[in-house]
Amino acid sequence: MTTFRDQDPNSSGVQNSGSIGATVQSVTKAVKKRVNAYRSGIEEIVARRSVNIPKDAVPKNRTTSEAKIIDSAGDNDWRVSISIPPVIGELDSSLMAPLVNSGNRLIFPFTPSVIFSHQASYSSMQPVHSNYPFYNYQNSAVDAIVVSGDFFIETNEDAEYWVAAVTYLRTLTKMFYGDNGANTGNPPPIVKFNGYGEYVFKNVPCVVTSFNVDMPQDVDYLKTNIAGGDAGTNESEPGTWVPAQSLIAVTLQPIYSRTHVEQFNLNDFVSGNLISTRGFL
Repeated sequence: MTTFRDQDPNSSGVQNSGSIGATVQSVTKAVKKRVNAYRSGIEEIVARRSVNIPKDAVPKNRTTSEAKIIDSAGDNDWRVSISIPPVIGELDSSLMAPLVNSGNRLIFPFTPSVIFSHQASYSSMQPVHSNYPFYNYQNSAVDAIVVSGDFFIETNEDAEYWVAAVTYLRTLTKMFYGDNGANTGNPPPIVKFNGYGEYVFKNVPCVVTSFNVDMPQDVDYLKTNIAGGDAGTNESEPGTWVPAQSLIAVTLQPIYSRTHVEQFNLNDFVSGNLISTRGFL
C-alpha cells in the first residue's frame, strides 16, 4: 500500500511546496490588483461627485463630538413648534410640565408635513357684447396651515410628552368657560407658530381651529404613570396608555389684529421685515 509520504512529490497526484507557494502568490497578487482597482474607482466617483460641493461645505479637520440638543431659546432652532401663551402657561398643571420644560412650546419631535397656501380673490365683470370679462381685485387671504407629524413613543418621557401635547391641543380649542377669574368668557388664546427659520414661519399669530390624533389599532401601547413612580411596574395601578406610533395633525388659522393690518407695508413685506418681526405671511 502506498502512503502519502511514499508518493513522488513531482508526480501529478501531489504538488510540491514550491508550486503551492507560487499559486498562493499569484492569487494574492490578483486579489490586491482587484482591490486597488476597486479603491481607485471609488476615489474617482467621489472626486466627480465633489466637484460642485462648495469649498467650505466639508471641513478640512473633521472632528467628532456627541450629539447635542439645540437650545430651546436659541435663534438657530428651526424646529416646528406651537408656543404656549402666558394665560395657559400660568396654570398649574402637571400634565403640561413636559411642554413647559421644552421652552414653553409644543415641539414636533420629528420633521412634520406643513401645508400652507395664499389666495387673491377677484370678481368678474362681463359686459354685454364682449369676448372677455374684466376682473376686479377684491382682497387677499392666508389660508389655514395644516401641520401633521409623527410621534414615536419609546420611553416614559416620550409618553408624557405625547399626553402633554394632546392635553394642550384640547385646551387650545376651549374658551374660558366657568369661573376663570378675569379671563372668564374669553375665547381660546392666540398662539405663535414657528418653524424653518426667520423668513418662513416666525412668530405667526394663529388660532387652533381643529386637530386630529390617529391612534392605530396595529401598534403597541405603552403604559405611563404621570402621577409619579415607575411606568408599567405595577399593572394594577391606574395609568395612561399611549400608542407607540401615532400621527397628530393640527390646523392653524393665521389671525392678525386690525392695528397690525393697518401698519402693513408692501415694501417692508418684500424686504422681509414684516415676516421676521410681525409674523405676516
